[in-house]
Amino acid sequence: MTDPSSQAVVLFASISHALRAEKIIKAQNISCKLIPVPRHLSSDCGVCLRFNLSDRNLLENILQGKLDFFEIMSL
Repeated sequence: MTDPSSQAVVLFASISHALRAEKIIKAQNISCKLIPVPRHLSSDCGVCLRFNLSDRNLLENILQGKLDFFEIMSL
């Protein structure tokens, strides 16, 4: 099992942004998964994209300019 402290999530304003982000990231062969937003975090749409923290800079660079996201947070 993956250590939760080595993971992060991207929060989105809408489910459509979350779905689009998942498609974009997976097309780059980066492991990610849509999950419900953890209770201690908040998001307007209730869904976030979980990924390995080591991919944070890469993921941020890929998404920037392609769609809006609220925040990237470590778990």
